[in-house]
Amino acid sequence: MNAFLYGVVLHWKLDIRNKGVLLTYYVVPLVFFAFMGGIFTSINPIAKDTLIQSMTIFGVTMGAILGAPTPLVELYGSEIKKAYKVGGIPLWVAGVNNFISAFVHLFIMSLVIFFIAPLAFNTKIPENLILYFLYLGIFIIACVAVGTVLGVLIKSTSKLTMTSQFIFLPSIMLAGIMFPVNMLPKALESLGEIFPATWGFKLMTSETFDVKIIIPLVIIMFVSICISVYELSRINLE
Repeated sequence: MNAFLYGVVLHWKLDIRNKGVLLTYYVVPLVFFAFMGGIFTSINPIAKDTLIQSMTIFGVTMGAILGAPTPLVELYGSEIKKAYKVGGIPLWVAGVNNFISAFVHLFIMSLVIFFIAPLAFNTKIPENLILYFLYLGIFIIACVAVGTVLGVLIKSTSKLTMTSQFIFLPSIMLAGIMFPVNMLPKALESLGEIFPATWGFKLMTSETFDVKIIIPLVIIMFVSICISVYELSRINLE
């Protein structure tokens, strides 16, 4: 257990030193929040009611889809995985360490937005804080689970960049954080429902416990975990 916890902490520290991961976990999301937060609240004062949620959705989605898969691709797509086998360390350990590390980083980033937004932009704080942070945790887990799938399926960073952008951009544009989803054509509105960001935004702007919105995120988590486990077992046999 101590060895596992040490691995998690070590992975977390390595992520901080990885400039690419650090950019997607903290720098870009927080710069986007600082820049767009002022624009959104100036153009539409009503945006203050959901600015915390919308900026958090953006930051978590970016970190999980663009940042979290990178260390996994660098490991599973290279000869480094052989060192794990030689050392008798199961390959799934790296995936779990990365998952926990990503969760912690994204939760910290979300806390920064949560505390700064009311001070900087006079935004509305969610009324039910227990539900808000519960929903935030569920959303982060779902997004990181998707990012983990990308990390174990894709073998090169160049392919990862293209694939991640292909998922990230529609996630943000169709989630409802930029403009109401009812302004979209019905086909695009339906397309947006396959991405965690859409359900995450609905969940985090809800003041009540809504199982109907949680279920899609749980399904995304379950499917992503199953794919990751299968792919890791296949990699282990290589």
